[in-house]
Formats: sequence, C-alpha cells, structure tokens
Amino acid sequence: MLKTCGKRFLLSIVGATFPCLVVLFVAQLQQRSQVEVVPNGREVGMRSLQSFENLAESHNTQEPHLSQPDPQQQASNPEQGKGFSAYFTKLTRERREAEKTESNPQPATEKPHMEDITPNDIFIAVKTTKKFHQARLELLLDTWISRNVQQTYIFTDGEDEELKKRIGSHAINTNCSAAHSRQALSCKMAVEYDKYIESGKKWFCHVDDDNYVNMRTLVKLLSNYPHTQDIYIGKPSLDRPIEATERLGDNLMRPVNFWFATGGAGFCISRGLALKMSPWASGGHFMNTAEKIRLPDDCTIGYIIESVLGVKLIRSNQFHSHLENLQQVPKSELHKQVTLSYGMFENKRNAIIMNGAFPVEEDPSRFKSVHCLLYPDTPWCPSYAV
Repeated sequence: MLKTCGKRFLLSIVGATFPCLVVLFVAQLQQRSQVEVVPNGREVGMRSLQSFENLAESHNTQEPHLSQPDPQQQASNPEQGKGFSAYFTKLTRERREAEKTESNPQPATEKPHMEDITPNDIFIAVKTTKKFHQARLELLLDTWISRNVQQTYIFTDGEDEELKKRIGSHAINTNCSAAHSRQALSCKMAVEYDKYIESGKKWFCHVDDDNYVNMRTLVKLLSNYPHTQDIYIGKPSLDRPIEATERLGDNLMRPVNFWFATGGAGFCISRGLALKMSPWASGGHFMNTAEKIRLPDDCTIGYIIESVLGVKLIRSNQFHSHLENLQQVPKSELHKQVTLSYGMFENKRNAIIMNGAFPVEEDPSRFKSVHCLLYPDTPWCPSYAV
C-alpha cells in the first residue's frame, strides 16, 4: 500500500516539473532571439529620438516609423551614432538660452505703427474763454500753436478781432456762456464735436488753454492706433471710476460708474468712435446727455464712450494736467510728453522744473523754455538754445 502511494507521488512531481522545464527552455530561446535582433538598447533609443526628430521636420509623414533598426545601415552611416548626444546637447543649450532670456529680458521692440498719419490728420480743439485770451492764449499762440495753426481750432465765448487776425476762421465763437459751469462747458464741447465731424479729419483731440501740445509726440502716439476703430485715449484725474446717477425719465434713476479722461490733460478720440457717439453728442444731443448725469463736459464724454458704448479708456501717462505734481516730470523726458500744463497744486506753483532759456520770473509756465528746447530754431529763442 505504501509503495503504491510513493510511486504515485513521485509520478505527480515529475509530471508537474516537466512542463516548467519546457517553458523555461522556450523563454530562453526567445530571449536569445531578441538579443540577436536588437544588439544594443541604446541604439534603439537613439533611433527612436531620430525618428521623432525626423517626424517634426517632415510634413508629409503621418506617423513615426516604428520598424526595427538595421545594424548594417547604421554601420554604413556613422554620423547617426552621434544623434543621441547631439539631440540632448541641443536640448540643453535651448533650455539654458530660455533661462537666460527669462532672467535677463531684452528691451521690448517699438510697436510698429498701425498707420502713417501727419499733423493734418488731427483736429486739435482748444477750449478757452475771452477773459483768458491774453493771459493764457497769447502764450499758446507764440509757442506750439504757431507751428500748428492749420490743425488747431480755438473755441471761445466772445468775439476777438485780434485773435481772428492771427488764426482766421480757426477762431470759433461758440456763443456759449462765459461761466465755468457744467452747462457752459458742455455747450462748448458740443460745438467742438460738431466742428470736428465737419472737418473729416481722422482724430479729435481736446485740450485746455493751459496745455502745451507736443505735436511730434502726439502724431507718433496716434500712429499706433487705427483711426477707424474705437480709440479713446487720455489720462484720468481720479484713482477710481466716477460715480453718477443716470436719469431715465419718469423720475426713474440708476447709478452708473465709468472712467473718463480729464480735459485738463487733454484726450483724443478716433473718428471711428466719434461717429458712433453721434446719437448722444451731435447737434444739441450732447447737452441733453450731460444733463442726464449732471456732470461736466469731459465726464460726459467718458459716460458716452464707456457707459453707453462700452469702449474702455486707454490710459496714457504722456498727458499732464495741473491737477498732478508736474515737478515730477524730468527734463530728460520732456520730449516724450504729449501735453504739459501749469497752475497751482496744493497751494503751490505747479510747473515743470527745468533750467531753460528763460528764468522762472519771465517764464513761470516754462512753456517758452520747453518750446525752445523742442524747437531751438524759433526766432525769439536765445541763440544759446540752439
């Protein structure tokens, strides 16, 4: 009985071991076969990278070549043996260059001009009042307006024969009130807008009678924008959107807030945008719109553009008003500014600081000195300003 069991047990062990030996033998044969077909795993990796690189360079190949490498072909072309190290050398170099660029950014290249414009494409409206014709306007006529008479239109509230002798029909009596009220200011702005639309020019720029305009820089700035698109560019005087109440009629009102460019620094509007403003600005509509929010002219411009039309103000630090500290504008940057101003700031005289052609007592606004700096060939500039 025991002998019989022992024989059965031995036969079962032999039966289980034999298939295992067969499996191991077949696996060994397959491993040797793979080694003979692919003699070098590094070569496979190198060729895979080369196939990937060739794929990127070829637009006609739909998918990478996945066939096994040919050792004889590789032996006949020894340059391919360098592909693996060359690929990672190139990769490392590009990574280092990228890191260098991030740590040391190159100066931004100047934005190419969207369109070439000239001063004749710009309509500059100067808002003033008759009592300031001599105190303020004479200074502008002697400086920047003298070189831009054909582009400049003066909007005032009284007749002045001397002014007409100097600029002719560009002196426009709006017949608006001489008061510095929101109604009087909006009345003048309404006339400015209508005269601009009649002119057919590409750009409308508004300034006050205490602004110096650098036409060269203004042309350069506006050349960066297409006049057919919606462009509203200037400088806000507030650090937050202005809040107002819009009157809708029938005692209905709603709060609105929007940014606006202060007229004291000047602002510019493209013709494409100005034409869209027509339903709220042309004819007598501008004054009606101003009454809806009961704010001055420059605020009404911002309301129409931002709140009604949904066009955002493009801020530019090249515009300056007497509401900011003008002493912070360095002389070395004067030629880059579009507008300058003067007046009082925090109960102190507010003007740019510069050692110009004229002393402060003779040139408190510093406009004459700025003009001689920009245009030293002006006849009345001292010879040493050249």
